[in-house]
Amino acid sequence: MDTKTPNGERRHITIKLWPPSQNTRQMLVERMTNNLSTPTIFTRKYGSLTNSEGSKHAEQIEETAFATANQHYELEPDGDGSSAVQLYARECSKLILEVLKGGGIKTEEKETLEVAETLFDISKGQRAFIEEDEARTLLSPLKELGNSYTKICFSNRSFGLGAAHVAGPILASIKNQLKEVDLSDFVAGRPEAEALDVMNIFSEALEGSKLTCLNLSDNALGEKGVRAFGKLLKSQNSLEELYLMNDGISKEAAQAVCELVTFTDKLRVLHFHNNMTGDEGAIAISEILNRCPLLEDFRCSSTRVGSEGGVALTEALAQCKNLKKLDLRDNMFGVEAGLKLSEALYKHAYITEIYLSYLNLEDDGAIAIANALKDTAPSLEVLEMAGNDITAEAAPVLAECIATKKSLVKLNLSENDLKDVGALQISKVLGEGHNKLKEVDMSQNSLRDSAKFLAKALVRLSGFELLNVNGNFISDDGIKELKGVFEGCPDKLGPLDENDVDGEDEDDDDEGSEHDELEAKLKKLDVNGDEEEED
Repeated sequence: MDTKTPNGERRHITIKLWPPSQNTRQMLVERMTNNLSTPTIFTRKYGSLTNSEGSKHAEQIEETAFATANQHYELEPDGDGSSAVQLYARECSKLILEVLKGGGIKTEEKETLEVAETLFDISKGQRAFIEEDEARTLLSPLKELGNSYTKICFSNRSFGLGAAHVAGPILASIKNQLKEVDLSDFVAGRPEAEALDVMNIFSEALEGSKLTCLNLSDNALGEKGVRAFGKLLKSQNSLEELYLMNDGISKEAAQAVCELVTFTDKLRVLHFHNNMTGDEGAIAISEILNRCPLLEDFRCSSTRVGSEGGVALTEALAQCKNLKKLDLRDNMFGVEAGLKLSEALYKHAYITEIYLSYLNLEDDGAIAIANALKDTAPSLEVLEMAGNDITAEAAPVLAECIATKKSLVKLNLSENDLKDVGALQISKVLGEGHNKLKEVDMSQNSLRDSAKFLAKALVRLSGFELLNVNGNFISDDGIKELKGVFEGCPDKLGPLDENDVDGEDEDDDDEGSEHDELEAKLKKLDVNGDEEEED
């Protein structure tokens, strides 16, 4: 490699390929352990070792091969180390074969022989750059004749242009056997131009493969990155899962995805979490949803989608009648989009998990959604509606909905304004029949005395694990009562360090009589047959 000095003269810079990093050496040991202890073309012929035996032999093989290659390198100190790297790889391969020929345990009759190794994963260990030489070493198992890899994970390793040129031909040679490809976070820290070139190389190498799962998350793609993967995306006609999370998916990028991902009739999972999609991008995504009749899992959380985009998404979701999991958290839908969502939910009989926190639904949106869920989704397991400005006005309908959900495992209504009146109505329907319920979050709801009634309703459930009522206005005596309820199982009560004993609502002065009436009701309240005795 040539570079210019300050006075304009050229000088030659030699990139040293030897010695390999400690991380590379460790990953090679792990790979050799797998080659010695799992079914491959050679272990079938000569027998395999147990995992512990394979690990010991792999460490000895690596140390021996390293010493041999290092001795060779010392004889040519002015070289770039490439011949030492080649010798290192040859020695490892030779010694692996010698170990198998000399002491492998025959596995023809073992059940493990029937399942060949299918996952090739280099994501373990520290996040690091990967260059040409290291790529040759790490990816060498993919070149083995007759390998059975159908899944590859290159996440957490940042590929440079040299490494990409090594990987490209290897991937092209096995693309017809690949089913799942994870390229998340694989160009981190690279200049944009280099990153786009790397993406193009991988895209061309994998073009025409028959993938069922593709993960391109955490790559700051933007529109340029999406189009760099254009050949790969456009050629996929069997995709069942597509992940584009934390990718800088703007409206232009979302429109590019809509243009390039044309075969969606088999798509079951589509995730767009943490992007800057906005309303116009959401409209483009809604066009994709209209082409996904089999969709089961849709995530479009933290994507800056407002009312217009929310309406478009929810109208499209009405067509996805096989939906089981829906995550729209942390957007700016508002009431109008919430009402539209409620209309769509009537058509989702199979939904088991729904995450609708921080959508600005308010009472009207929450009531409409609760009414919809009350009449559908009989197997609902997770209901999250935190941070939606829900007050006690919506509590009766929420309670009716929750009462019908006997499969509920997790309920999150935190960061709302239900107060004691709303929480009491919900506590009345919890308990008997909710035997699968494990977690309830009612933190930051201006609760006072109602917390203990929630506790009494939930502590009886054998499988219950955690009640969170932190960040409320529970008195010192109330806290003692709460801890008394969970005396035999204190780990089921969450922390109370953010509780404000002296807390007051802004409108407390206008509700004095209402609070007095509430106290009278609390004394007489019967929760699951346990009547609170008056002092």
